[in-house]
Amino acid sequence: MEGTGRECAEPGCDAAGEFRAPPLEGAGPHDGPRNFRWMCLDHVRAFNSRYNYFDGMSVDEIHAAQRPTAGWERESRAFSGRDPGPRWSDFSDPLDAIAARYRRERAPERPDGKPLSGQDRESLKVLGLEPDADRTALRRRYSDLVRRYHPDRNGGDRSHEAKLQRVIAAYQQLRGAPAFA
Repeated sequence: MEGTGRECAEPGCDAAGEFRAPPLEGAGPHDGPRNFRWMCLDHVRAFNSRYNYFDGMSVDEIHAAQRPTAGWERESRAFSGRDPGPRWSDFSDPLDAIAARYRRERAPERPDGKPLSGQDRESLKVLGLEPDADRTALRRRYSDLVRRYHPDRNGGDRSHEAKLQRVIAAYQQLRGAPAFA
């Protein structure tokens, strides 16, 4: 045998069992993983040539299984991009403990009405700016933080390098954001 450590399951064959075939009917437990038979190429080809899915079916059952819509009779839930949540009119929620999860209350946006994405908010937090900051405040804060964390300004101390990288990434992201265009 070469490499697999299994012999072909056909009696009298000493070739390597490289290909998986279903177990014999009634063999092995029905509630656990199936114990597959391993066969050589010739015997798995012979096994596959004898296989007939429709064996034991009546003509009507075969016809029903071959319909183009076979298997599509069951209803399935509608797929959508977002979860609408339960209908709140069905029950009482006096403490607003459940409905708060599905409510989409937004924090006040910018004075100019341009919306901020979640990533914009995170980047503003990294820079220590409020959501109403303008492009000038963004550039001013960026240059302040770069001067503070850059190794050339700290006597070669590279301990703030990770903070500097986060500041640069946040500024690059906000610079291209629609809210600051």
